[in-house]
Parts: sequence; structure tokens; C-alpha cells
Amino acid sequence: MKQTRREFLSTATAGSAGLFLTSMALPAKMTPKAGFDLRIYATRWGFKGTMDAFCKAAKEEGYDGIEDWFPNTKADEEALYEALDKYDLRFGALTGSWGSSFKEHYNAYVKNLQNVISKKPDFINCHTGKDYFSFQESKQLMAFAIEESKSFGIPVYQETHRGRILFAPHICKDFIDDLPELKLTLDISHWCAVAESLLADQKEAVAKALNRTSHIHSRIGHEEGAQVPEPRAPEWKRAVDAHFSWWDKVVERKKEAGEVLTMTTEFGPANYMWTMPYTRQPLSDQWGINVHMMHQWKKRYL
Repeated sequence: MKQTRREFLSTATAGSAGLFLTSMALPAKMTPKAGFDLRIYATRWGFKGTMDAFCKAAKEEGYDGIEDWFPNTKADEEALYEALDKYDLRFGALTGSWGSSFKEHYNAYVKNLQNVISKKPDFINCHTGKDYFSFQESKQLMAFAIEESKSFGIPVYQETHRGRILFAPHICKDFIDDLPELKLTLDISHWCAVAESLLADQKEAVAKALNRTSHIHSRIGHEEGAQVPEPRAPEWKRAVDAHFSWWDKVVERKKEAGEVLTMTTEFGPANYMWTMPYTRQPLSDQWGINVHMMHQWKKRYL
């Protein structure tokens, strides 16, 4: 009997999920030091609905909190905190900088970061600067964030993101060497796309980044892009295994140190999510993939 496209995708996803779960090697078990905790956040990116509906869905799935750009209006800010209180969720904030020049980026970054850090979220994840800024320009932005983090006692992380300062491992390495207090949000999927590889030839730079990572975006990239269409499909096993091997090292370090590690499941909607030509129908379920990643992390690390 002929299957519809939806039936085929459902069958393929179910079958490949079982293969993925049984074939991925688990890390060695270890007893974490007191203080270790793994907190998993849901991304609002791609969610079509109110803040209340998003927080309700995140709570029902078993997330510890949410990550979202900090609201631009008082009404949205009130809606955020009302929903967080209602569903007993944590909050990690996104902020960044925009503009056509370094000066505009710097002014925007100072304003945005000072506003967000005063609200005392769990952490702040930054989309900072541009990939074409000079080292000294970029260093000014990061140094400002480090000082604000120390002053307020709120973790501030710089994300390894295309188009931003830390767009590639060799660039990130230079900042790590120069800024001993620099802390990262590791979204290593971006580096796979930039380097057109799974980074086997940049082990030193990757190792240094893993040692500075305190927050992770658990999207899985590949040699030609920052997001595989379906991580449960067997054809992406090599990329999935590579990412978990990196994450294993971060989790192990946090367990040994007795420190908190936060993670956001961040598979995105179109155009990150692959779609059918013309109809732009997504090839996979973004929300379902992110929930799958949350459960994989809990099974693997808790």
C-alpha cells in the first residue's frame, strides 16, 4: 500500500529513533561533586503562540526553564514574568548588539546588556559584534561584558555563532588565550558549517572552547550547514556522535568541578529547518526534535 509523505516520515522517524538510542555510546558513569546540576531550557524560537502558551508547553514537557530574547516593551516583560511565576520556570536571557559600525554596536551592546543584567536572569547569552570587527574592537565588547558579569554576579556568556565575533574556532582560541575570564555559550554547530568539517583538524582550539563552556545550545550541525534535518535519522549518526563527544567533555568537567551547566535545546524553524520546495512545509517537527534532545541529555547525563 502506498504511504503518504506524512506516514513515511512518521514511520522513518520512529524506526531511526530506536537505532539512534541503541547505537550511541554512553559516557562512563561518574559521581558528580556536590553542586553539579544540569538545567535544560526551551527555546522560544519558532514557537507560534503567547508567552503563557509557550511556558505552559515547556513545563508540560519537563523543561527547567526557557531561553528567549529579553522583551522590548514593559507589557511583554510583565507577560514574561507572569508566565515564569505561573509555571515555575527559570529564565535565561538573550541579548546582543546591532548597527552599521563598531560604535553603534558598542553603544547598543552597553545599553542592552546593562538593561538585561539588572533584571538578574539565570544567565545572559550574547550575540556580540560582527565577524569582521578587529580583535581590539571585539575585545572591548567582551571585556565590558566580563566586568558587568563580575559587578552583578550574573553569568554572561559569548556565543560561538556565525556572523558574530566567535564565528570560528581559530578566532575563538585567540580570545580565550587573551581573556582568561571569558565564558562561552557553545553552539558548535556553527563552527561545523564555517569550517565545512566536523573539526577533526582543529582539536586544540575546540578543546580550549570546551574548557570555557558554561552554557550549550544543543543543535547538531554538519559539514554543509548548522542544522541536520532530523537527528534521529541514521544518516546523521556521525554528526550526532561528534556533537555528543564534545558535550560529554563539558559535562564531565562540570561534574568534576561540582558546577551548574545550563543547556538550551535549539533546533530552529525554517530556514534552519529544511523545507519542501515551493510549499515550504517543514521536513521535521522542530518542537518534537527539541524535546527529543532534552530527553537524550537527561538519559545520558543525569
